[in-house]
Amino acid sequence: MKLVSSALGLILLVCSSVNVFSQDAGFYISGSIQGLPDKSLVAITDPDKPTDTLAKAISKQQQFELKGKLADIKLYHISFIPSDKKGLLFLENKKMQLAGDINAIQQLSLNGSSAHDGFIAFQKQFEPYFRTYSQLSEIANRSGVTDSLMTQYKQLIADLGSSAVSFADQRKDQVVAPFMWATILQVVENPTMVEKSFNTFTPAVKSSFYGRFLESRIADSKIGQIGSPALDFTQADPAGKPVDLSSFRGKYVLIDFWASWCGPCRQENPNVVLAHERFKNKNFTVLGVSLDNNKDKWLKAIEDDKLDWTQVSDLKHWQNEVAIKYKVQSIPQNLLIDPQGIIVAKNLRGEDLQQKLCELLGCE
Repeated sequence: MKLVSSALGLILLVCSSVNVFSQDAGFYISGSIQGLPDKSLVAITDPDKPTDTLAKAISKQQQFELKGKLADIKLYHISFIPSDKKGLLFLENKKMQLAGDINAIQQLSLNGSSAHDGFIAFQKQFEPYFRTYSQLSEIANRSGVTDSLMTQYKQLIADLGSSAVSFADQRKDQVVAPFMWATILQVVENPTMVEKSFNTFTPAVKSSFYGRFLESRIADSKIGQIGSPALDFTQADPAGKPVDLSSFRGKYVLIDFWASWCGPCRQENPNVVLAHERFKNKNFTVLGVSLDNNKDKWLKAIEDDKLDWTQVSDLKHWQNEVAIKYKVQSIPQNLLIDPQGIIVAKNLRGEDLQQKLCELLGCE
């Protein structure tokens, strides 16, 4: 997730101060960076609009001043050229002081932004979870998904969710609360919990940049929600023949979002193959939706992994129209559809898929 990767590894120290600077005047940053060469260009840019420079200055004796107006309280980049250094600052329309060393750019100290203080608190609390998540992902990519690894993963997600609820509950009036949820929403995969937390935020926080973003993501998450009708779609199989989801009506169908280039998907495929073999004669089938963009690699993966069910793709990678329709942001993902076209489960992996199908179709 982009927001998660931006936050990882950043250890910043922030002081507190009394601020009487008028927000109507925009922001003002006085900077003092050790080791910064004279006549360096210092610039503030928006990560979401990198070509739009919001403020810039030329350094003199390791110091500089930046002035501008921010549309939103959010994360911004500060860049130093020609040192080719870039850091992240959570800026507000306030008077702020920046200090640090050009050779330790991720340890910059920003004084005067309470939003940045919250960002530091977010990093300190959640960086250990991100680190563990990364370690488990590396093990899965290297050795495959085992029962013990899945147990560790589920416990990590549960702990992460509990920590997130506590963090947001303590910061209902701070923009870092929706920022935090926007960062981890895709990992926690519990939109009901996120929405409940979001509803406790103050109106100002809800209408902030990250508040608006989170509200949109919560709305998107309701698409494909358990208990809702599956959205119909048509996409071509490898031979170019159009396949309708509605043509499977009357069967249990697992819509499986995957791709040949997706390591976790390929590791999960044997579990799906096992489920298909076990239940294909009990009114169950699989419909694979591939986010590939190379037909040859897609077909080879189907053959290599022995995916003996209907496969479709428009070969548009992340712009796959079915994936966009279902708001798919990561893979593997799946949805289990009942014979009436209602979503009865989602993201069933490993033994969970077998157990759910046993529950619905019976096991010998």
